[in-house]
Amino acid sequence: MTFSAKTFDPRDIKNTLAKWLISAGGVSVLFTLVLIFAYLVWVVKPVFDSASVEPSAKLSIQTANNLAVGVDELREISFTIDNHGVINFYQIEPTDERQAGELLLSKRLIADDEMLQSVYATNVNQYVLVSTTGSVYLVQPSFKAEFIADLRILHPGVYFPLGEDALVIDEEQAVISKLAFAMTEEKAMFVALTDDKRLLKTSLIAEDDFNYDSEFSAEYQLIKDDIDNIDHLAVTPDLTMAVAVVADEVSIYDLEDDWDVPVKAEFQPLANSTDSITAMTLLSGSSSILFGTSAGEVLQYFEVAKANSREFQQIRKFKVSDNLAVSQIYPEQYRKSFYTVSPNGEVGIFYTTSEAMLWQGKLLTNDQQLFAIAPRANAVVIGDNKNIELVTIHNEHPEVTWSALWQEVWYEGYPEPAYIWQSTSGSDDFESKFSLMPISFGTMKAALYAMLFAVPIALAAAVYTAYFMPPALRKTVKPTIELMEALPTVILGFLAGLWLAPLIEEYLPAVFLLLILLPLATFVTAYGWHKTPKNIKLLVPEAFAPIILIPFLLLAGYLSFELSPLLEDSFFGGDMRQFITNDLGINFDQRNALVVGIAMGFAVIPTIFSMAEDAIFSVPKQLTSGSLALGATPWQTLIKVVILTASPGIFSAVMMGLGRAVGETMIVLMATGNTPVMDWSIFQGMRTLSANIAVEMPESEVGSSHYRILFLAAFVLFVFTFIFNTLAEFIRQRLREKYSSL
Repeated sequence: MTFSAKTFDPRDIKNTLAKWLISAGGVSVLFTLVLIFAYLVWVVKPVFDSASVEPSAKLSIQTANNLAVGVDELREISFTIDNHGVINFYQIEPTDERQAGELLLSKRLIADDEMLQSVYATNVNQYVLVSTTGSVYLVQPSFKAEFIADLRILHPGVYFPLGEDALVIDEEQAVISKLAFAMTEEKAMFVALTDDKRLLKTSLIAEDDFNYDSEFSAEYQLIKDDIDNIDHLAVTPDLTMAVAVVADEVSIYDLEDDWDVPVKAEFQPLANSTDSITAMTLLSGSSSILFGTSAGEVLQYFEVAKANSREFQQIRKFKVSDNLAVSQIYPEQYRKSFYTVSPNGEVGIFYTTSEAMLWQGKLLTNDQQLFAIAPRANAVVIGDNKNIELVTIHNEHPEVTWSALWQEVWYEGYPEPAYIWQSTSGSDDFESKFSLMPISFGTMKAALYAMLFAVPIALAAAVYTAYFMPPALRKTVKPTIELMEALPTVILGFLAGLWLAPLIEEYLPAVFLLLILLPLATFVTAYGWHKTPKNIKLLVPEAFAPIILIPFLLLAGYLSFELSPLLEDSFFGGDMRQFITNDLGINFDQRNALVVGIAMGFAVIPTIFSMAEDAIFSVPKQLTSGSLALGATPWQTLIKVVILTASPGIFSAVMMGLGRAVGETMIVLMATGNTPVMDWSIFQGMRTLSANIAVEMPESEVGSSHYRILFLAAFVLFVFTFIFNTLAEFIRQRLREKYSSL
């Protein structure tokens, strides 16, 4: 038996092996891209999940008339305060040491001969107790953890921030009918309405610090007398304003003056309506006021800067119910979320800034049941005289919606809606702002200016090198330019930020003069060389003829910088930067789009040049020779034959350069001010998606909204580059089909 030699041809084996290896490599690349896409979606998805509510535990209790209910931040112990002034702590979940519903501590908070009239819960887990005789107490439930071996035991207690004795709110000791309270480390403030129709301001000023010493001095002021009733009353946590609602008219009192309490503003939220205000509260951060109405709506107001003043303005409206009034509004302690309660016991969860209704459903039997939000906003506790129920809330990312990410949002303290990225601040009252528009805009802006700088230079260089340059010189020039691609971008960013940016700022007129003198020097030199006698031209080797241009370009650059001070003195009053800022009204940042365009352009030029030059040089010689033989000039051949034939490769080069510019990180990170603003000005900086991820990812909390939105930014960048590459490949194939016949 004989076998054909072809059966064991090594060439066929190598070809088959190479085919399978290349196919496997391509499939693995696609599989990797799919995995990256899937992972990004998996990390990002939770920020768009709706809030969910799940009953967790229910305890049976038998107490007097309860006036307040609460829970610790670990959701292990709940407590009630009844009308006898007794606080009772109950175990919620059973443990090895305790049973569910076990009474852990019962303590009387007021004098034995007193009864409580009302309890006011603050937004920092403190409770103001008002007795029927007018005595006032401030208490704060406390919880101390004890570790025994591997077991953690939580012990409840009560802390009196202002001392255990009754506080004197009114020097005349009248009965308190309405009260509001807020406190800082150095000062506590009560605004109270008495039964004898006086509105009072009482300030308790710490002798040292309320965190360490409860000693204080008291100051009393009369705000207004002869007030029959106040429907709703509140003091901002920063102790600057008091808000009072009387018959649907809102009065804002300025509390900062130690001698007088003037009315800062007055307005009627429902001036043109027959509805009435049924609930009022202050949102976390002390800037926004929420009004619940009889029409089942919640209105958000905060101060807005006008031409000559600041005025309270309605910013948003939330629809809670079609036919039921809003009975109560409960704000969260740290976020801009709030809960509403309707007369039928229906509860709604809303987030103000994102204008989102997160959840709505029936949790209470009626609106008279006690209701409180857990300190971490991960649960609510509902109570009455017989039961306490804990309801778990899953609401990790209420501030994130598509509209908040991509549309203008009106944030507190801003004069109008805007696109803002500001993820962190030094203030506890700060609200994160996660608009992706400024950083997406910055990515496009940086890429645009880089391409405006790089594309003309790279393509012109590629055309000249591939079509006109002598082969001997091309062998040196092409590898040299391609070698630029190996230069680390961190070096380019370093040079751009620390050397180029100050240089451009100092010699700004020279930069614009270069745009005139460099092309002019090129044309003058070329014209002079064209007019040079042949016998002189022959003395210069053909390969070195283009080098003659270099000294003239250097001279043009030197003249630009030498003439810069003269131009600045003559036309810009001695300082072009100040002229741009003051006279033209254009902001000027030292690290701006001009610096980024130049620095990133240098990084992109080698990519575009190398691919475009290869495409032009690879045009078959018979095409150019045939064109020239038919009488076309070299320029006609270049435009009508060479560039058209090489257009698929040239377009691919440009799109590859664009993809490189969009994804660039270090240059943008070091050569801009990293300011997320939306301004096309060449003198303004920007922040890009990639730079934003690099700056903020190390500092973000894993699993937080900030962390997941950074992954969303990576996903957006991934989509950008995918779209660009797909579009480039589609157009390249169309160009190849169109001009392949050449």
